[in-house]
Amino acid sequence: MQIKNIIEKAIIDAANLTIAEGIFKINESDKLPEILLEVPPKKEFGDFATNFAMQSAKIFHANPRKIAEEIKKRIDLDQVEKIEIAGAGFMNFYLKPTIIYDHFKEIFKAGDQYGQLPNKGNETIQVEYVSANPTGLLHVGHGRGAAAGSAIVNIMRAAGYNVAAEYYINDAGNQMNNLTKSVNARYLEHFNQPVEFPEDGYHGADIIDTVDRIIEVHGDKFLNLPEDERMKILGDLAYADKLAELKKDLANFNVEIESWFSERTLHPDKINDAIKILRDKGAIYEQDGALWLKSTDYGDDKDRVVVRENGEPTYLAADIAYHKDKYDRGFGELINIWGADHHGYVCRVKAAMSALGYDADKLKILFLQMVALYRGGELVKMSKRSGNAITLRELMEEVGTDAARFFFLMRSMESQLDFDLDLAKKKSSDNPVYYVQYAHARICSIFRQTAEMNIKMEEDPDFNLLIHSSEIDLINKIADYEEEIEKAAKDYAPQKITRYAHDLAALFHAFYRDCRIIGVENKIASARLALIKVTAHVIKHSLNLLGVSAPESM
Repeated sequence: MQIKNIIEKAIIDAANLTIAEGIFKINESDKLPEILLEVPPKKEFGDFATNFAMQSAKIFHANPRKIAEEIKKRIDLDQVEKIEIAGAGFMNFYLKPTIIYDHFKEIFKAGDQYGQLPNKGNETIQVEYVSANPTGLLHVGHGRGAAAGSAIVNIMRAAGYNVAAEYYINDAGNQMNNLTKSVNARYLEHFNQPVEFPEDGYHGADIIDTVDRIIEVHGDKFLNLPEDERMKILGDLAYADKLAELKKDLANFNVEIESWFSERTLHPDKINDAIKILRDKGAIYEQDGALWLKSTDYGDDKDRVVVRENGEPTYLAADIAYHKDKYDRGFGELINIWGADHHGYVCRVKAAMSALGYDADKLKILFLQMVALYRGGELVKMSKRSGNAITLRELMEEVGTDAARFFFLMRSMESQLDFDLDLAKKKSSDNPVYYVQYAHARICSIFRQTAEMNIKMEEDPDFNLLIHSSEIDLINKIADYEEEIEKAAKDYAPQKITRYAHDLAALFHAFYRDCRIIGVENKIASARLALIKVTAHVIKHSLNLLGVSAPESM
């Protein structure tokens, strides 16, 4: 257990003891507030501080300083040198000097397992993300969703959760018909056949690329087939090609998705089954020839059509059937990452789940804001190649996968992201991903140098020799890593890990400036080598959670 967790438990135990002893009385319905134990901004305020006494004053019906004093009397920890009460009731904890070394020794012994938290149970959490139509290449907005989704999966797994990643393939409906029509038109056009391009067709250069790949394999063998037969074949081939290209881009973007769920498998049986259950439960009614979900019963601003007058199901009907399928698969929690333009869908999908008898609170929707690309200080709107939106593939080609992922993950998903293409390509400390990766490469370089000079790290280094402030700062930051993973997983916040990795790299660069390894006494060199070995592991581990590489040389 980390020292922070030990102190938090001691505070709660002491608070409960004051109640048991009758020092303070609380109402049966009251709950003690969550303990917020933080690192103070200045060292003179201790190693940890909490405002728990002030937060609990209303519950205890007592003065915060009195609460803090009573709690202090009932805390006796080997790790704590003293507790001071400050201000209106802050509790400042000062650790014994040896504690950080004892804890760091445990981290050192944990080796590559440091950063992998214990399993939290058998329930599986499903994370569904990207889920773009397989009709064209992924654009940068999809890229941000792919980076966020895969990083959340990685972080949650490191935090001990069982996580399943899924991609919902939107492969039914008009968009697939339009894909087929577009590919057919380009196919005929290639062989100089008279054709009128469909009004709702896809005009991107990627459609021509798909047709070229089809022709490369099959030539003109479909040219003289009846139109319906040719359209069917070309539609199937185009779908397979688009899906393969989409998967290739995601793989190149360091995204691994275990489950690919086809919307087509919902039509018609699963959709009809879901609608029948809702009708039987009285949650759907018929009006003007259409079927409507009574979503207003669950807080929606109006009821929603699930089956149109012509008998065709709406997108909502497919979403209902899909989410029913998710619940039926027994996931403990469902997390969807949607674009911000899907806000209105939340209430209606949750309404349907509640009407079906499921716990709608198990479904969590995370929203992703837009990405704006800048080059030379100017907003970049269109692809030079196609004249359409910038694709993820083009972004990877220009700045690289590592930079693209790191930049996408620097801010919370709920925030608009301004992506500086020029900065992402810089090979300098101004570029945050380069700055972090260079720290790892520099450590690897130090180990190559010390190996050549026969400077060795002992199996049991004496960490008590690490007394420089730069060494202490680095140790303390490393000790916070698993808690940062826990927080990032709980909040679905990859940006916490991005920020942590950058801060850790900054502390290493300060250590490198202040603390020599070559040319110092052997035991000090050994302890410092052990310190940077752990630093390299944590940098690499944090970058891996973000889907970013940790190069050994740059």
